[in-house]
Amino acid sequence: MSFWVVAAALVASSLAVVLTPNLFHAVLYLAAALVATGVVFLLLDSPFLFGVQLLLYAGGVVTIVVFAIMLTERLVGERIAQTSRYVVHGAVVAAAVFVGVAGFLIQVPLGGPRPPLPGDLTPVIGRALVGPWAATLELLAVLLVVALLGALYFARTED
Repeated sequence: MSFWVVAAALVASSLAVVLTPNLFHAVLYLAAALVATGVVFLLLDSPFLFGVQLLLYAGGVVTIVVFAIMLTERLVGERIAQTSRYVVHGAVVAAAVFVGVAGFLIQVPLGGPRPPLPGDLTPVIGRALVGPWAATLELLAVLLVVALLGALYFARTED
């Protein structure tokens, strides 16, 4: 039952991201969608991925996007509105993807209860992140810092 509540919140906030004309409100709805995605990870007994989702996406990415909106509005000197020119095309593509995913899920046989997890998987994920994925995480951190520095450079005054 709790999955369906979270799924409904996720779908509603995702639709609000696409359909709201106010760009800042769209980012707030995006934050809600990312938190709902994190709650799905929590419902799947993966608290580490829940924490990563909240810290990296709902916290870090949304913060950078809010800074970008604020700095861009300052440069332009007016409020920026989001326009969805191709709503019908997007709805057709979304419906096609939904039909494809639903068709795939209908073909999958319903299984019994999920087997229990072998234990706490957080140390295994941590070793994987420090091992083969360490360079990827460091490059992502450098990318986020460079994006923030670029936003600060473009927002500076000419004085």
